[in-house]
Amino acid sequence: MSQALPSSAKKTKKLGEILVEEGLISHDQLERALLEQSRTDQLLGRILIDLKMVRESDLMAALAKQIGFRFVDLNDFQIDPSAAMLIPDQVARRYRALPIAYEDSRLLVAMADPANLFALDDIRTITGMEVQPVVATAADIEGAIRKYSRMDESVQQMASEASASAEHDLKELEQAAAAVEEGPIVKMVNLLITQAITDRASDIHIEPMERDLRIRYRIDGVLREVMRSPKNIQAGLISRLKVMADINIAERRVPQDGRVGLTVGGKTVDLRLATLPTVYGEKIVIRILDKSSVLLKLEELGFLDNSYKRYQESFTKPYGAILVTGPTGSGKSTTLYATINIINKGSTNIVTVEDPVEYRLSGVNQMQIHTRAGLTFSSALRSIVRADPDVILVGEIRDRETALIAIEAALTGHLVLSTLHTNDAPSSLARLIEMGVEPYLVASALDCVVAQRLGRKLCMKCREPYKPTPRELESAGFPEFMWEDIGELYRGVGCSACAKTGFRGRIGMYEVMLMTEEIERMTVDRVSSEEIRRSSRRDGMTTLREDGLEKVRMGMTSIEEVLRVVA
Repeated sequence: MSQALPSSAKKTKKLGEILVEEGLISHDQLERALLEQSRTDQLLGRILIDLKMVRESDLMAALAKQIGFRFVDLNDFQIDPSAAMLIPDQVARRYRALPIAYEDSRLLVAMADPANLFALDDIRTITGMEVQPVVATAADIEGAIRKYSRMDESVQQMASEASASAEHDLKELEQAAAAVEEGPIVKMVNLLITQAITDRASDIHIEPMERDLRIRYRIDGVLREVMRSPKNIQAGLISRLKVMADINIAERRVPQDGRVGLTVGGKTVDLRLATLPTVYGEKIVIRILDKSSVLLKLEELGFLDNSYKRYQESFTKPYGAILVTGPTGSGKSTTLYATINIINKGSTNIVTVEDPVEYRLSGVNQMQIHTRAGLTFSSALRSIVRADPDVILVGEIRDRETALIAIEAALTGHLVLSTLHTNDAPSSLARLIEMGVEPYLVASALDCVVAQRLGRKLCMKCREPYKPTPRELESAGFPEFMWEDIGELYRGVGCSACAKTGFRGRIGMYEVMLMTEEIERMTVDRVSSEEIRRSSRRDGMTTLREDGLEKVRMGMTSIEEVLRVVA
């Protein structure tokens, strides 16, 4: 192991002493290894590894300390893809070196042999940057090189095909497209997209700042910064993305949007791009639409048995209105699509009107809103009800006209599914009335309201049990009579599998309110949302907070996460 490190380096302490000081081996183990070294004349580091006294990463960390270099464990380090793309793969393999980040205007390079002056000079010449070497294990470096090389190969052809398939009528657009086909920019875009898909990101934010370019991924509903790139690549990067999405790259003053379809790692993925002109240049947000997510079953979304049975009671009826409510990004569309997948049979005519159509569903007639052409939710709905539908999905009820047509469709023998922006299920009734729908129509047509939130799931690899204090249980909202029955709860620790966050994946929290006769009477009488909530709870409704706390008891998420997403 230690051949890669310079024998001429100044050593303040012996390797064995450092390992003992760090608590990695005992004095007895060191004496045993030294005895073996005197007998075989092997390197001490190799003997310690062969005897399974230390791990390779711990040994490299000690060797780095011995010669005055910093050690980096690449398994736990967030590698910056824009840094990794700066040197060719063959150079990285030849020197067992990979740029991993930018630090204080210098390029941080992980090396198995940080004293290799030839390698340092070559990397400095290729990148044009000052280099700061750090030590990493050869195996970790080779693994990282393979990873980023595979990423480039897996998307290169697909991204090029997406770009080539767009027909450009303007000559200047063709010239601009050719200008952004240069290798480094293409490679960086490919790495950004593939890394985001690998990290399970739902969105990529490319944000021009005053002096650099900030790139963030939204993972499990939370934005996380993944890199800062030099300002001088901003124009090329944004132009490349706009060309791929067939967006006018000459227009920088107004927002634009476009789409790209890719297949990455056997998964079909749609990218929806939106541009926003800012004071430092155009910001681009890329929504990653994974088509496999629409094939999820309702049970996989996180419904508890009681809530699922209540919801199933409604969507299996032949008519009536079902509303799914919650803020933007709470998974309303996914719930509706999963419901449509159950209803979608050869004997039903399902028509949707959406803005935009995010996922294409087999066997479903989907309409895209086009406001400039006069196709709005209300005008589309008028046409749909004349097309003999059995099930109608309305992307969102935004105004009185759309609400009235949807309610009338539900009253005339159609099953209507839609979304509404309210904080909980009971307040949806008041919201419809505020829009101008008569209370008796709301009471007659509405059959079920589902309020939902998305919370992060605990990482199953690193979660740890703990005994909560009475104060924690009280602040979370657990009733006092349950405190003694609650044994261990779980919290996230953070590991390489969850990028040190303690969470991996998301789970839904649901509140399913059925329209009972009592709630119908209360709606007509314009009773407050709080009284309607109390009535629905008596009827068996589980509130969002209670649903979340039950998932805490089941070890799926944490108290802090429930309190973050549920008021």
